[in-house]
Amino acid sequence: MRIHPLDRPVWTMLTTRQALLARGDRRAWRIDPGYGPFAAARDHEDEAMAALAALVRPEEHIWLVETEEWPAPSGLVTVQTALLAQMVAEQPMPLQPGDDQCVLLGDVDAAEMAELAHATEPGPWRAQTRRYGQFYGIRRDGRLAAMAGMRMLPGDKYAEVSGVCTWPEYRGQGLAAQLIRQVMATFTARGLTPFLHSYAGNAKAIGLYETLGFRTRREMVVTVLERG
Repeated sequence: MRIHPLDRPVWTMLTTRQALLARGDRRAWRIDPGYGPFAAARDHEDEAMAALAALVRPEEHIWLVETEEWPAPSGLVTVQTALLAQMVAEQPMPLQPGDDQCVLLGDVDAAEMAELAHATEPGPWRAQTRRYGQFYGIRRDGRLAAMAGMRMLPGDKYAEVSGVCTWPEYRGQGLAAQLIRQVMATFTARGLTPFLHSYAGNAKAIGLYETLGFRTRREMVVTVLERG
């Protein structure tokens, strides 16, 4: 039976359009650690589970995003699990007047991007996370106030909105909505459908995403593993 690419987004991204970032083999893959902690095993069989465990370095976490909690293979332990709402925007809201204040970020912005991400924790952020794809930001008085960009490309149709974050003092100004519309516009221009993941309990974020055209597709689970 054919599996929907969003049912196993990490496995799909690392075996299709982002295979150049994959480390491992056909039994289990993880993304280049510089980009993040995401990993996936082929299945629950012993061979694949042992290969997954072998990809985890000491004092390191890996994150698996699946339709259910992923069991810890021998040698690893579960640190955390959380329910996610996987949302898809089949009819994303188009750009609005004023969205042109979103600027494309680059290497010169790397330190500010990392500072904002580490302070607000929109998801895993590593030294190369900003290189997944285009990230956009909005500045206030010269300071990077908010940003959003791209992460997973699972298969040929979908692109993930990620890294959406705003400094607390700039919240409530609609910056996240502007940035998400800008990121989605870059996706739709390439014929891609935007999707994202939100913690299922984050009603405020989910409400925002719904105003921008996202609808919950299904519940997912993130499982965080480390060496035992």
